[in-house]
Amino acid sequence: MLNASLKEHCLDIRCDTIRAIGHLGVGHIGGCLSVIELLTVLYFEAMNIDPAQPKMPGRDRFICSKGHAGPAVYAALANRGFFPKEMLLTLNRGGTDLPSHCDMNRTPGVDMTTGSLGQGFSCAVGAALGSKLEGDGAVIYTLIGDGESQEGQIWEAAMFAAAKKLDNLIAFTDYNKLQIDDTVEKVNDIAPLAAKWHAFGWNVVEVENGNDLDAVLNAVGTALSMRGEGSPTMVILHTKKGCGVPEVEAMGAGNHNCPFSEAQAEAAIRALREAFAAETAARPGDEEDEDDGPAAGKED
Repeated sequence: MLNASLKEHCLDIRCDTIRAIGHLGVGHIGGCLSVIELLTVLYFEAMNIDPAQPKMPGRDRFICSKGHAGPAVYAALANRGFFPKEMLLTLNRGGTDLPSHCDMNRTPGVDMTTGSLGQGFSCAVGAALGSKLEGDGAVIYTLIGDGESQEGQIWEAAMFAAAKKLDNLIAFTDYNKLQIDDTVEKVNDIAPLAAKWHAFGWNVVEVENGNDLDAVLNAVGTALSMRGEGSPTMVILHTKKGCGVPEVEAMGAGNHNCPFSEAQAEAAIRALREAFAAETAARPGDEEDEDDGPAAGKED
């Protein structure tokens, strides 16, 4: 069972993401909120990283190929101690080190500049190959979007990763079913997604609720257990775009990049923290739960 601290980290990352976008007044709030649970597990459980040494040799790496989820990545990095949380309120402003999309030259802890869809995934494949050649034992994690999965570059890189037996590569698809124009199904359907990755020679782990922290933790554990088998692993996370803020969830495809005020942000944060407090009070002793770390999950 999850311990209270991991749940609190997840809440803090979600709230800090909301606050940063609300302070700016506009942003990619939908696709940020759908991946908070994944970022929590990676930065607080799975990854071998050191905020005091952002360029530490042999460190695990996370490459956010869907670079517009940058604000969520920044919130995770700040909570992990890579830079002060106060910096989050400079998001996408003049002179900031936190641009809308991830930039490795400006943000401590960011391992690759991304934003042009498909390219970050190719960089992750290259990083995994480099790590294999170096023999440094690093795990390379990368996140792609479902709309991004329509890019041909994704599948060229997927084929290469399998051919080179990059079993140190663990990828995630944020399968929230929405993209900037409409639903993924209407624009250019990628289903059956698991079958496609299987056909390209990847292990596949599918998570029915990718916004369930326990389920994501288990799935990452399953993916890690497959290292040494000679194939990269794709974890398909069925998520909800805008997860945690009902008014954002209700916008559908309109929440890809939209106005979001400071007042809306503070109201959403208040509601989230009240719900968390009520849930915690209803389960006394939860703070004493042991954290088992990444464990076995569901393999497709």
